[in-house]
Amino acid sequence: MSGLPKQPFDKNLIVGFDTADDAGVYRLRDDLAIVQTLDFFTPIVDDPRVYGQIAALNSINDVWAMAGTPVTAMAITCFPKKGVDPVILGEIMRGGLETLNKYEVTLIGGHSVDNEQIMFGYSVTGVIDPNKIATNSGARAGDVIILTKPIGTGVISTGIKWGKTNEGVASKSVETMLTPGRYAAEAMREFGVKGATDVTGFALLGHAWEMAKASQVTIELDSKAVPLLEGALELAAQGMLTSGDKTNREYVGQD
Repeated sequence: MSGLPKQPFDKNLIVGFDTADDAGVYRLRDDLAIVQTLDFFTPIVDDPRVYGQIAALNSINDVWAMAGTPVTAMAITCFPKKGVDPVILGEIMRGGLETLNKYEVTLIGGHSVDNEQIMFGYSVTGVIDPNKIATNSGARAGDVIILTKPIGTGVISTGIKWGKTNEGVASKSVETMLTPGRYAAEAMREFGVKGATDVTGFALLGHAWEMAKASQVTIELDSKAVPLLEGALELAAQGMLTSGDKTNREYVGQD
């Protein structure tokens, strides 16, 4: 990435990729900007319909994390032509569309690729007032960190893949993943929050590190105060760590 040519300066680009934020923001008018994001991943639960629901909400959440309002979406699908029942793809897309409809996001198209590994997600476009954006570079000294959900879904999802997670623990994790960030976005707009991020693949420490770097502050976390999903610690002790665990540790430890 460092070898890519630099883009010419664009006065309307408010949030680009230089701070690794949840979405990009581009000004259209003084009072209106668009928020754009894209996210897709491999299945993390056994039920294809629920997988589609989680994938949709995961993509929409990136717009909410910026305090924006999601408006439209385009589907991204990787699915094998042979060897997997196409009914599964239908259920994945059904779950995704159910979630888009629930949160009033209009599906306007998409793209599919023949691929051995199933992957699914969305590109989402939203709108926002340029003066009310929450970014991962907006944290300031003295700010208090508020987590809107308990953490541990990655560990539990790994446990599900290996058959180590009981139904109760798995169900609670799925419930958490299907909890929208919409209400947090509404609160951020109401109270003028300027610093926020969506804790996903880079985990709590990784995203906290990104926010600290982008905001040029230090962040202190009390591990005993961090809310955890039931069963997460036990599964971690059994080695049910995510594929990105090692790289996340290296990433956070580089500074």
